[in-house]
Amino acid sequence: EPPQTGRLALYLLGLQATCPPTSPHRSLVTWLKYHLEEDWTGSRRHGHPLTNYYQYGLGVLALCVHHKRVREEVIRRLLAAQHHGRLGHGGNAVDTEAVVALAFTCLERRKLVGTELAAELRAAAHGASRSMAEAQGPDGVIGNIYSTPWALQVFLATGACQTEPAFVQAMAALLENLEAFGTAATMAQVLPVLHGHSYLDIASMHCQEEPDTLTPLDMEPLAEVPGNKTVQLVVECPLPWCYDLRLYDRPVLVPAATSLLGVLQAAAALEPREFRFHTQDTPQGPFLTEVLGLEARQEKRNYWQLLTAPNTPLQMGIADYKPKEGETLILRLSEW
Repeated sequence: EPPQTGRLALYLLGLQATCPPTSPHRSLVTWLKYHLEEDWTGSRRHGHPLTNYYQYGLGVLALCVHHKRVREEVIRRLLAAQHHGRLGHGGNAVDTEAVVALAFTCLERRKLVGTELAAELRAAAHGASRSMAEAQGPDGVIGNIYSTPWALQVFLATGACQTEPAFVQAMAALLENLEAFGTAATMAQVLPVLHGHSYLDIASMHCQEEPDTLTPLDMEPLAEVPGNKTVQLVVECPLPWCYDLRLYDRPVLVPAATSLLGVLQAAAALEPREFRFHTQDTPQGPFLTEVLGLEARQEKRNYWQLLTAPNTPLQMGIADYKPKEGETLILRLSEW
């Protein structure tokens, strides 16, 4: 199995943020250092971590928040990836570049690197902040709605929130779309921003001043939506090596409250020989990796783009987006 760099990094960040009565066990931090090294195994062949730069950046950020030094070689891998534009595509690129920028800012602020490297990290973080402002859409969203909190964290951490007009517009877009943040992972990204904080602030928390206000909340189950809906499911491959542009085009009948993931599952159950897909579990929910035997791979620089017809990218993941009656959903294998 690939190293669990991102999962362990998020756990350590969350553990530190809860102000535990005793410091986290040293072995967890040691394991994270080990995973960072394992993550780079095979890089001479692939040129990137075994997981991805998002998880790798999270690992560096978590170590910094725990006031642990990181080898300069590890840091320079991230600097080189940012410099050569290897951090992903669309919203994924914003997520990854933001995590990396937060890690750079933390290392520089905590004085965990030398003066020369600190200057490089500061310049890289501010460069990331500018590129995120340039990537903002007319609706205020940066990348997609889930990557917007990450961009806002960078604006807060670098101080750009005081001077960057994109910050105000992105915050307004976030407040208009809070219903999209329904999982623990997405809530963890948006809540600090709503209170004017970033993950960097975990490193300087005064736990003795934190009141014990964490109490369980009884949630009422959501009411079921009656009836059914028909969704048109389309699979496209415009890449030159595909034998046809439109590989699948069928109506799918599902219950009215079904998500896009449920639509895919219904299509696979209805025509198991015609339609098949695979997903990968991530902290943000299932991520579509393969459709009709066509696998999206980072080393091939392609991914499965989710759109609603005619050409509007979805702002939610497959488990969160709930298509409307008669809507046409397009799964398009795209390059970045």
